[in-house]
Amino acid sequence: MSNKTKLSQEQTDKFLDALKTRFEENRNRHPDLDWAKIQEKLVASPKKLWSLYQMEETGGEPDVIDYKKEADEYVFCDCVAESPKGRRSVCYDQEALESRKEHKPKHSAVGMAAEMGIDLLTEEQYRALQTLGKFDAKTSSWVLTPPAIREKGGAIFGDWRYGQVFIYHNGAESYYAARGFRGILTL
Repeated sequence: MSNKTKLSQEQTDKFLDALKTRFEENRNRHPDLDWAKIQEKLVASPKKLWSLYQMEETGGEPDVIDYKKEADEYVFCDCVAESPKGRRSVCYDQEALESRKEHKPKHSAVGMAAEMGIDLLTEEQYRALQTLGKFDAKTSSWVLTPPAIREKGGAIFGDWRYGQVFIYHNGAESYYAARGFRGILTL
């Protein structure tokens, strides 16, 4: 593994402490899980730990939101109240980015997620996240768009308004200061 995708021991220790604190402060997201087991898996998976660190560095505040017992996998997701600040003002994907003739954003949600080693949430995952709190009350987040919609030039995003989750559509090339994306990572 290159140093570009590996944390120093000091970064690892500080980040694990931050994750543990968030985990303990938000037990409602994972009431029956044991941090020691999660930390053991994180330490054994430095590349995934690096990806979680990228989520943190871009303002996502990742936390455990699910455990898949059959596969012994923990699911981390961005749990910051509003779409992560370091991932806003991006269009949906590379095709959308290339289609813009002027005023191009710096990046795309799909491209940035791939560089970070994470995935965009599906609509189902986004709705499930909203059962753990109220997210994107002032912002919105791109979600993984079904191919049939993307082939027609569109992309979908979600937010929380008027006491419920809304999933909307927009041209994939659009970008806004209040729209970013949330990531998910299975460990």
